[in-house]
Amino acid sequence: MKKLLLITLFLSFKLCFSQTTVEKNNLSDCALELTKQKVTYDPSYFSIDYPNGDVPSDKGVCTDVVIRAYRKIGIDLQKEVHEDMKVNFSSYPKIWGLKSTDKNIDHRRVPNLMTFFKRKGAEKSISEKAIDYKPGDIVCWSLGGAKTHIGIVVDKKSKDGKRNLIVHNIGDGQVLEDCLFDYKIIGHYRYKI
Repeated sequence: MKKLLLITLFLSFKLCFSQTTVEKNNLSDCALELTKQKVTYDPSYFSIDYPNGDVPSDKGVCTDVVIRAYRKIGIDLQKEVHEDMKVNFSSYPKIWGLKSTDKNIDHRRVPNLMTFFKRKGAEKSISEKAIDYKPGDIVCWSLGGAKTHIGIVVDKKSKDGKRNLIVHNIGDGQVLEDCLFDYKIIGHYRYKI
């Protein structure tokens, strides 16, 4: 009787664990899901709720792709970046001349996300080898001058099978493209995946 009870408990635990694993979304899947939503590139400043605030769902920029994908796996970068900036404001870029944090925009700036990911120990080495960029990784690029860009590496391959594709928004909405090495990579991160 005890053996039957132990076997039943073991199987019940195993079944619950396996269902949890299957139902869990990963960042790559969440980023791919975003490409199904029509979004117009719009860099406007918006006053948004806090925490879990978002710009209108049909608008956004490159950082909003990252923010929305992380939110789908239960991570609120708006809140996490804001809380870290409140305590460590001097560690963040001073590009915009701000004297304090702004929960509406701070998490929507590539240099702030780069600083946040680095501060949280998520920085990976920058490489010219496609194999080093795994699904769920965050990549940041310089577009020249002071322009920066960010996207998510996903679990889909380029036509030649050599590179993972990127979900990003560089002006045409949330799209899937083969652009990993199209611009100079200035950041590579793997945060909580």
